[in-house]
Parts: sequence; C-alpha cells; structure tokens
Amino acid sequence: MEIEYQIKPVHGDKKRYLDLLLTGDESEKMIDRYLPRADMYVMYISGIAAGVCAVTRESDSLVEIRNIAVRAEYRRMGLGHELLRFVEEQYSSCDLCLGTGETPSTLHFYNTAGYTYSHRIKNFFIDNYDHAIIEEGVRLTDMIYLKKARRHKNM
Repeated sequence: MEIEYQIKPVHGDKKRYLDLLLTGDESEKMIDRYLPRADMYVMYISGIAAGVCAVTRESDSLVEIRNIAVRAEYRRMGLGHELLRFVEEQYSSCDLCLGTGETPSTLHFYNTAGYTYSHRIKNFFIDNYDHAIIEEGVRLTDMIYLKKARRHKNM
C-alpha cells in the first residue's frame, strides 16, 4: 500500500515540531545547538506531521543530517527512506554525513540507504547528555558518523 505524503520546508517557528525532533534527539538542549542554522523539512500525511528532518550546511560541499525522525505509527513503511531521498535530492551537489548511535536497526537503516562508516566520536553521548541514552537495550556511548558521497554532475 502506497502512502501519499508531502514534504515541505519549515519557515519560521521550527520548535513547533519539537515533539518529533525529540524522537530523533532526546535532548532539547542539543537540538537548540543546531536548529537555528538548520534547514528543516516536515513530511505530512493527511495534514499530520509524520516525519521531520533537520540539515545543516557544514561547507559548500558537505551537509549534515542532524535529526531525522518518523512518528511511531508511521514507522516501517519506508517513509524514513523517502525523507532521506528527499533530502539527498535537495542537496544533490553535496556529500552527506550524519551522526547516530550504535544500534543494529539504526545502522541497518542507514546502510540500506547507502551510508557507510566514516568515524566515531568517543564518549559523545556520555559527555553531551545529562542522562543515559538507551536504544534497543544498548547504552549509547560513542557517536558513529556515517557518510554518503554524492555523484557530482559535470557542468
């Protein structure tokens, strides 16, 4: 069954989607560090904000996906991959990177979308969050950075 959706950029108050952003990043303090300079996109299904993605430009040729999340009731329907594809198209001239926790399902999600290991930041979750972050029964310690190089078009 194909789900109809629209993805729109967010102008103005990005924090009105804080509930969704907190699904992708448990710390409002951390979200506040990147959200002011992020481009943000929301996926709507029947007028409901079902997914969100925040992206920052790190250089002329690199963007970082800072937050991507889909509401629980819309997961496992391919919508996260659709949101990723949309962002990749928006920044088609750039390489992409993202940081994530080291959990099997999360790494599988990004690997199937073509993202590969880049590097890790030791103790990132311990040093930057005021509480333990537990996903799939795993306490997150290091942030794993993944990358996806774009096929740059010759002009």
